[in-house]
Amino acid sequence: MDAVEKAGSGHPGTAMSLAPAAYLLFQRTMRHDPTDPTWIGRDRFVLSCGHSSLTLYIQLFLSGYGLNLDDLKRLRQWDSVTPGHPEHGHTAGVETTTGPLGQGLGNAVGMAMAARRERGLFDPDAAPGASPFDHHIWCFVSDGDIEEGISHEVSAMAGHQKLGNLTVVYDDNHISIEDDTLIAKSEDVVKRYEAYGWHTLSVDWTRTGDYVEDVAALHAALEESRAETDRPTFIQLRTIIGWPAPNKQNTGKIHGSALGADEVAATKTILGMDPALSFEVPGDVLDHARDVARRGHEAHAQWEKSYTAWRQANPERAAELDRISRHELPGGWASALPSFEPGASIATRKASGEVLSALAPVLPELWGGSADLADSNNTTMKGEPSFIPEEYQTKEFPGNRYGRTLHFGIREHGMGAILNGIALHGGTRPYGGTFLVFSDYMRPAVRLAALMKLPVVYVWTHDSIGLGEDGPTHQPIEHLWALRAIPGLDVVRPGDANETAHAWKTVLEHSDRPAALALTRQNLPVFEGTSADGVARGGYILHEASDGRPQVILIATGSEVELAVNARELLEAQGVPTRVVSMPCVEWFQGQDIAYKQTILPSSVKARVAVEAGVALGWREFVGECGEVVGLEHFGASAPYRTLYEQFGLTAERVAAAARSSLAKLGHDKGETTGN
Repeated sequence: MDAVEKAGSGHPGTAMSLAPAAYLLFQRTMRHDPTDPTWIGRDRFVLSCGHSSLTLYIQLFLSGYGLNLDDLKRLRQWDSVTPGHPEHGHTAGVETTTGPLGQGLGNAVGMAMAARRERGLFDPDAAPGASPFDHHIWCFVSDGDIEEGISHEVSAMAGHQKLGNLTVVYDDNHISIEDDTLIAKSEDVVKRYEAYGWHTLSVDWTRTGDYVEDVAALHAALEESRAETDRPTFIQLRTIIGWPAPNKQNTGKIHGSALGADEVAATKTILGMDPALSFEVPGDVLDHARDVARRGHEAHAQWEKSYTAWRQANPERAAELDRISRHELPGGWASALPSFEPGASIATRKASGEVLSALAPVLPELWGGSADLADSNNTTMKGEPSFIPEEYQTKEFPGNRYGRTLHFGIREHGMGAILNGIALHGGTRPYGGTFLVFSDYMRPAVRLAALMKLPVVYVWTHDSIGLGEDGPTHQPIEHLWALRAIPGLDVVRPGDANETAHAWKTVLEHSDRPAALALTRQNLPVFEGTSADGVARGGYILHEASDGRPQVILIATGSEVELAVNARELLEAQGVPTRVVSMPCVEWFQGQDIAYKQTILPSSVKARVAVEAGVALGWREFVGECGEVVGLEHFGASAPYRTLYEQFGLTAERVAAAARSSLAKLGHDKGETTGN
């Protein structure tokens, strides 16, 4: 109450009613060590209802994670470690950035999956509960999380995967911003989770007619959930939001605004506290709460014995764990990357699939799959088992609980949040695939990956009208630049098979940000002269002007590199020295120093054309006032892709014409003698 009052804004209600549950979890249930927030053997806690950030901050303060009262007094203020919603990497003890509802629940599912995968990598033969890699994921969710569609996607998947290392506590307080949730929600949430295959429990603090915070009942439920190892557990906790505020409890008003001085004073009086005191924490109370650090440190020390024994018995696996935890790649790994013969014809999605299969033996940390599009996205590593309970494996996809190939089903948004949870959990590198047009379904999770600087890889195929007959609903037009607008996301559109291999290499060498590979359905020619270093720099000279002094520069990405190469031949035949620049990644190119960028795109050459099968938008920056952009400012159509390119003017002839137009603007248009 005091923190929100001082900040002038915030969400006090849920933090008030969930305080006993959070305190119980941190003090008695969860295995954690406040002196080492990155201990790999710790349980993870995810506050999916991130608006109730005080639920987490106060426990971090009481447990001794480094927060102090001054930090709580600076809630939601500039440069504080207590921002409005918890942020991963900003505050010790915060496992993930939450706030957009449902995302944290998806992260928790991903963490539970990662914990099982990592156990399979490092200690698969240990008895249940006997491995140093056995730990639990705890997650608090609100009505808002449960109502968001992503909750269905990730919860269904958690049930199908039988994630017995996951417990979700649902704060069922019947209140959202618009007051009583009955106005918008009436389903039986517990039965919904039963249908997913979860173990369900209910704890009702209103069952007697009075409000009684029956902490013992909740503790029993939490312990029962830990004992249930074959199913995730869903605990419905019936609370009253804002209890015991006399006038605002159980109302929408207490959800997202300060109580006001009078209501704070009245509430403190009910609690037997001095209403004149603010941020009052008696020393003996704090000492009592902080004793959890001692207990956590002792638990850590006990765990360390089994961990040390494991390391001694498994030196190779221990070395692999150390490398993966540091996000280091093994020596010589890149030699496994395939190369493709110039002159061949191959879709970049197929090249990407060959890269993944080639890397499987040398990068055990790399794993992933797609949203039911494995054959289309080429995301399945050859010969690798699926990550699935044995009873759900199929003839097409055999596997086991420690497998490698992920099957997200048609759940793009859930896939995005789960990938984030996997990346947050440890050192493994997840990837997930779908069609580029359906990146729209997963955009909120992609944005959070960029915000948290997570090394997630998106394999987005069918990247243009080149997918052909499926038509405008499946043809991404605005997506490339919409995705490039996300700060911290690398959008990579390779122009041929070798650029695809080079792109994967560069992406995997970055451990501090997500990357998207935009790949073709249609075959593309494999060019002579592609450059691994050039791809890593985001843009490079694929073909130089015949005399080394270009009059015009053609900039292209992906499947349109072929158009630029062919247009260059037309222009050169007309006496126009032409340079082709392949620019697979705008973000990487923009990150180069000025000298390199000037080498590729010298300011002295103002005649330029950018060609990409999508909206022009950001290409204006590269071509300048006198340049031209050959693209699409409208939706596609259903037809064979060659017909679409021809009908929409995405041809070498049009690119050459655009180059001549740019030259004309600069006064380089020459007439011919026609007689007297």
